[in-house]
Amino acid sequence: MKVNTTIVLGAVLLAGCAAPATRISTGLQRYGLDGARADCVGTRLQGDLTIGQLQQLGRGAAAYRKGDTDRGTLTPADLLRVAGEIKDPAVLLAVGKAVAACNVVP
Repeated sequence: MKVNTTIVLGAVLLAGCAAPATRISTGLQRYGLDGARADCVGTRLQGDLTIGQLQQLGRGAAAYRKGDTDRGTLTPADLLRVAGEIKDPAVLLAVGKAVAACNVVP
C-alpha cells in the first residue's frame, strides 16, 4: 500500500472541523487502505501524538520525498523511516504501534 504524501500532510496539517483521526483515516482510505485499518491508524495516532507531533510527522513526510521523481507516494515503511528521523522518540513509537496494531504491513 502506498500513501500519498499530500494526503498525509493534509490529514496532519490542515485545521478543520474534523478530528485529526478522521482526517488521517480519510486520507489513508483515498490511497487504498480499507476503512477499518485507516480508522485504526487515525485513532491511534490522534490518541498517542500531539498536534505538534503530527505536524512534525507531516513535515518530515513531505521532506522525505522532495526531489524524488515519484514524490506523490509514501509507503508505510517510508513513514516509519520518517518517524525515526524526528527527534522525538514518541513519534516513532506511536507510528510503529499504529502500523503493527492496525495490521498495516510495510
